[in-house]
Parts: sequence; structure tokens; C-alpha cells
Amino acid sequence: MPELVGRVADAFETRLRAHEEQWLAPGAVRSYATRGRAREEAACALRTPFQRDRDRILHSKAFRRLKGKTQVFIDPAGDHYRTRMTHTLETTAIARGVARALRLNEDLTEAIGLGHDMGHPPFGHAGEAALDSALDARFGRRFRHNEQSVRIAESLNLTAEVREGILTHTGEREPLTLEGKIVRVVDRVAYINHDIDDAIRFGILSPGDLPGEEVALLGPSGSRRIDTLVHDLVETSERAGDIVQSDPVGRAMLALRSFMFDRVYLGPHARGEHERARNAVQRIFEQLAAAGDGADEIVDFISGMTDRFALEYAAGIR
Repeated sequence: MPELVGRVADAFETRLRAHEEQWLAPGAVRSYATRGRAREEAACALRTPFQRDRDRILHSKAFRRLKGKTQVFIDPAGDHYRTRMTHTLETTAIARGVARALRLNEDLTEAIGLGHDMGHPPFGHAGEAALDSALDARFGRRFRHNEQSVRIAESLNLTAEVREGILTHTGEREPLTLEGKIVRVVDRVAYINHDIDDAIRFGILSPGDLPGEEVALLGPSGSRRIDTLVHDLVETSERAGDIVQSDPVGRAMLALRSFMFDRVYLGPHARGEHERARNAVQRIFEQLAAAGDGADEIVDFISGMTDRFALEYAAGIR
């Protein structure tokens, strides 16, 4: 009914502000207290700024391409391996649940989670290392996927809080918001356990290979470990007034992460994957540089490639 068109929109912001003041914890970011966007634009009457950011990410080409970028194994044969997109969705779902339990801003958490890996290149860890090496050798600068994700976030004109959370989900800088801190921790919770699952499926690990002490504390399966890690994160954070893990659980997670780097990410199998990624990225990089493309153009093009497109593109270079 046309006469009702404006009624919900007129009351939306007022109702949401009141709801957040009643529901959100003191340290949560309020949706209408955002520091804003780099380029000013009109507000949406039916979505908060962070909800708009979420939608922009979901509708972006950068997000859609994540389905063709694998986590650990390059273009594997099989339908059940994680891609960068499934990792992103899993991370975001876990992070949003943590935010809800702690009465933090779920929409901000969701937007950071969905956008955190938008700039990741093909071939997972190996692809990032290869692009970083080529960029350093040719232009004397480094590649970090979080920085490239922020470049995309800036092109989408996302809010300052989402951009900052994306930038600090990895690296030395700590996030300024509690919501950003959730994504930083949960990203590791998700990829460590899901990469274990994929490594077992691929055949380079068996359940018995996992370190016994950490498995005894966290749980024998990926779902049990995630459940333990999430409950510990919520309970410890609630007591501390910050986003933190308990010392025993935090140490166990870091030990599992070190195990994965030794046995999977940098293990014997990874050497072949790294060489395959390095060759593909190097061939593409050199062709683009020889054609006169600048560093930003090359980075934007290569980091936007899916695994399969990069392999096909490199194979076509003569």
C-alpha cells in the first residue's frame, strides 16, 4: 500500500538506536556512531551503515571471485575442499555468534568478516608469498593481502570501522574495535581447524598425527575444537572486558598453528604447491611488467585472479 511506504523507514533509525542502547555492551560500536566514509554519501533509511557495507561486499566481484581461490591446495580435484569463500563464510558465522554472545555489534563484525580476505591472491599462502617476492624484487615494495583487501574496501567506500577491522585482521597492528578483535581471533580459529580437515581429506595428515596434548584439551574433531575455542573466547572475554583467550587454550591454538605450518603450509607437500604457485605468479608478473604495467595495476590484476584463471593465463604465456 503506497500510503505506508515511508512509515517503517521514518522510524527505523530511531528504533535501532534505542535497541542498541538497551542491548549492546558498553564497548560495542553503535551503528550510527561510525566515523564515516572517505566519500560522503546519502544515508539509507532501511539499513545501518554497517549493513550497507555488508551488502556492498556481498555484491562485489572481489567477493564472488573468492569461490575460485583455494585455501591450501591449488585447484584441487574434489568438491569438498575449502575455498577462500567458504573460509570467509565460516569465519563470519563464528565471529557473528561470538559478537552476539558478548552483546557487540553483529553487523560490524559480519562486514569485517566478509571483507577480510577480499584482496587475497590465488593459491593461498603460496600465492601471497610468490606475489610478495616478485613485487619486492621488481618494485621494492611488499604485498600483504590485508592491505589489498583495504584497497578494495576503499573502492567500495566502506566505513572507517570496517576498513580498519579488515586491515588489522592480521599483522602487527591490533584492531581498535572489539568487533575487529573478534574477527582477528576467529579467523585463526576457523582456518586452522578447517585446514586440518582439508589436509586429512587430501591425505597428508591423519587424525593420529595431530599433537596429542592440544587435541586432548581442545577436542578430537574440528567441530569440537571450534566449540571449545569459541566458548573459551566468549567466557574469557566477558570476564576481561576485552577479546582474549585463556592462556591454556590460547597456547594450544598457537601450538596447532605451528604444527600446521610445519606439516602442511611449509611441509614437504607444500614445496611442490609453492613452486607451482611461484612459477604461475612469476610468469604473469613478468609479462605484465614487461608490458609497462605499474605495481598497483599488476597487484590488482593478479590478486583478483582465481586459481584456475591464473593457471590458464600462465600456461598461455609464450
